[in-house]
Amino acid sequence: MAENNIEVADLGCGDVCLLAILKYQKCIEELVGVDINEGRLKWNGSRLSPCVGDHLDPRELDLVITLYHGSVLEKDCRLLGFDLVACIELIEHFDSEDLAKFPEVVFGYMSPALIVISTPNSDFNSLFPFEVFRDSDHKFEWSRTQFQTWALDLANRYNYSVEFTGVGEPPAGSEDVGYCTQIGVFQKKAKATESAISGHHGEHVYEVVYTTSYPSLQQINYRKRVVIYLVYREVNRMRRGYQASLRQHELEPGDPTRKFSSDLPVPIVTEADKAMELTPEPFCIGDKFYIPLERIIAYPRLGHLCGNIEKLRELLADVVELNCDGSAVKVDVHDCGDY
Repeated sequence: MAENNIEVADLGCGDVCLLAILKYQKCIEELVGVDINEGRLKWNGSRLSPCVGDHLDPRELDLVITLYHGSVLEKDCRLLGFDLVACIELIEHFDSEDLAKFPEVVFGYMSPALIVISTPNSDFNSLFPFEVFRDSDHKFEWSRTQFQTWALDLANRYNYSVEFTGVGEPPAGSEDVGYCTQIGVFQKKAKATESAISGHHGEHVYEVVYTTSYPSLQQINYRKRVVIYLVYREVNRMRRGYQASLRQHELEPGDPTRKFSSDLPVPIVTEADKAMELTPEPFCIGDKFYIPLERIIAYPRLGHLCGNIEKLRELLADVVELNCDGSAVKVDVHDCGDY
C-alpha cells in the first residue's frame, strides 16, 4: 500500500468543479474546499458524494473530502501542511486591501509545497467584442507583465520558485496576446518540516459545511470483499481450465489423484504467468478441486492486497472453504453453474 498522503486544498472552490475532478486521482487522500458562499457549498456538496461504483470498485487509498465555509483570508490551522493549494480564478475578486492580505495567509501561513494561481489575462481581452472585465465581481484583471511581476515578488519573499503557463490558446495570428487565462505554478524551495508545521498554532475558524469519506482497500471490510471476489474468479478460471483438460484428454482409469493440465493455447505469457509456473499446481482428488494458496497469491493483485499467505488465509476465513491444513482452496470439480 502507498504511504504518501497527498492533500489538496481548493481556495474559492465555488461550484466544486476542480474537487469533482481531483477525487478521481488515485494518489490523493484528502481534498478540502473553502468558499465564502455557504449556500453554494451546501448546494454542490452532493456532487462529491461516493456513488454506487465507488462501493463496487473501492479506491486503493482512503479519501476524505471536506467543504469549509469561510474567508480564504483567515488562518485556519486545519489547512497547514498541504501538498497543493489551488487558487483558480480567485485573486481578481479581491480589492487592494484583501489582495495585500492574501500572500501572508497562503504563502506565509499555509506554506504548501505547491501553489497554483490562475487569473484572467487582460492582454487577451482585446480579442473580445467589448473590452470589459469578464465578470462583474472582478476588481481587476492583470496583463501578463503585471501578474508575473506580482508573482515573482511573492516567490522571492516566501522562498518559492515560480513558472508561468496558461490555458486557452489564442487564434492564429493573435499569438502575441498569450493565453486566455494565465497561471503561476509556485514550488516551495525547502519543504516544511513536521516540527515547523506542528509549531503553528491556530484556531478552527472555518465552519464545516459538508464532509464525506470514500470506500477504500485500506478498510478491512472492503479489502476482504475484493480479495474474496478475486479468489473466486481465479479459482473458477482454473477449475474451468481443468474441466477443459478432462474433455481433451483421456484419464487413466482408477487414478485417484488427477493433476491439473491443459493444452489450451496461451496467446501472451507475462512475467506474472512465468512466476506462477513456479508455484504448486492445482489438483483434483475425487470430485474436489484444490488450488494451493501459494498459486493464488502469485496473482499480482492478490499478492499486493494480501502481502503473504497468512493474511490471505485470514481474509478468506469463514467465507471460502479450505482443505484441512489450510493450504489450498477447496471447491467442487463440477458446479451447477457449469450446466
